[in-house]
Amino acid sequence: MGLLDSLKKAFAGNPRVDLSTRFERLKEAVAGTMSKFYKARDLTTGTVVGLKLLDSKKLDPIEARYRGLGKPSEGEIGSQITGDNIVKTLEWGVARDGTKFVVQEYIEGPGLHSLLGRKTEMDAATRIDLVCQAAKALAAVHGAGFVHRDICPRNFLLEPGGRLVLIDFGLTVPDKPPFMQPGNRVGTPSYMAPEVVRRRQADHRLDIFSFGVSAYEILTSEMPWPRGGSGHAAMRSSDPTDIREYWPEIPDALARLVMSCLSADPNDRPASMDNIVNALEALQTPAA
Repeated sequence: MGLLDSLKKAFAGNPRVDLSTRFERLKEAVAGTMSKFYKARDLTTGTVVGLKLLDSKKLDPIEARYRGLGKPSEGEIGSQITGDNIVKTLEWGVARDGTKFVVQEYIEGPGLHSLLGRKTEMDAATRIDLVCQAAKALAAVHGAGFVHRDICPRNFLLEPGGRLVLIDFGLTVPDKPPFMQPGNRVGTPSYMAPEVVRRRQADHRLDIFSFGVSAYEILTSEMPWPRGGSGHAAMRSSDPTDIREYWPEIPDALARLVMSCLSADPNDRPASMDNIVNALEALQTPAA
């Protein structure tokens, strides 16, 4: 274990952090379903950070499903996932008042979902690059041995320089069968894989489905199924709308890749995010 890891563990195990004196809250940046997130200044260093305060009343019932399995905390999980498109987890623990918290690097920039919701003008190369960055982020999650379970544009921020960053690991679990038992229907409904919606056994390929929905939306600013209505998109009897209907000039290899990610049967999806990243990078490489 290196010095940095030792320091992280030392901070993570400190139950006496007084958040009110340690951090100056500059503004509430995001109010999530299970947390509140602040742009804050660490008064011990002067550094601007992201301070995430977890809502135990909402989080504990989910965590209770994994009691006895040794599930790492959100902070521990985030610290193990690294990459150019992954937010850095700096510290985590329990505050003096009992609040669980995570400290991250502060990412300046809008949420990807807000850009897509406003149908922000982006050229094809930019959209493909964003899909590639999202794929690399998810590949990093899987490479670290985890399943994210909530891949969607809402969990990505886009920095002014164009870097796309995956920022949330609140529902992430180890990629092991005991953590993926049927019945744990969590995530964002319109992006859930069919096996999750139907409470069936799942594995890392549920993330590949969610990535496919997100990639489709990034490329077209539309969804594979009609928005609104009752029920989850993944449970609708109709097949997803072919992406070519929204982008007729889409490269054929890219269209096939995205649509394969949306396959109802996990066996028909790409086997891994590494395969997807390789395919996307090949699309971005100019022909000789």
